[in-house]
Amino acid sequence: MAKRKRTQKKRQDSFFNKAKEEGYPARSVYKIKEIDEKYHIIKQNDIVLDLGCAPGSWMMYLSRRVGQKGKVIGIDVQDIKILVERNMKFIKGDIGEIVYGTKFRKIIRSDPKKSLFNVIVSDMASKTTGVKFADAEESLNLAKEAFKITKEFLKNGGHFVFKIFESEDTAQFIKTLKDYFKTVKRHMTKATRKQSREFYVVCKNYINHKKMK
Repeated sequence: MAKRKRTQKKRQDSFFNKAKEEGYPARSVYKIKEIDEKYHIIKQNDIVLDLGCAPGSWMMYLSRRVGQKGKVIGIDVQDIKILVERNMKFIKGDIGEIVYGTKFRKIIRSDPKKSLFNVIVSDMASKTTGVKFADAEESLNLAKEAFKITKEFLKNGGHFVFKIFESEDTAQFIKTLKDYFKTVKRHMTKATRKQSREFYVVCKNYINHKKMK
């Protein structure tokens, strides 16, 4: 058993070392990379919203995937630890306050062709307490907030990816997403630590009910 734990730890540490070698501030980059490669979430020229973007690994990966004609807007209460490229924009502050503010709407609607996002990703997380029920409930609340934002700002046919903790209420929430997306998949990434209860939900091809009315 001890040998197995050492093997798992060594494999997980390899993601940390690889991130440093490739210039990413965190190993989490390999989570979004794995998801993108499997489900083909990001395309060239996409406009992407990154919720909970600090320290910036996801933003770096996304900006390279969308190219210079694409755009990645990241929001977080913490500072990022990366160089902000020309196709990136970082906004520091409370996500809920920012996305429903006039400044944010002005930013994304400065170009009529880019008024909504092709993809919204959320790696939002709060500090865990060690109390499974409380941590799962907070994770669910963050996922619901991300989905609320998604319904407001995601293009019809767009994609949504978010992190969440396992719980009974989580399963029910994921079930409701099937009314809004043609495909909803649960995914556990290789870079996720074995002791973690987190996983990702990949939602493809958003059905904008507002446009259907």
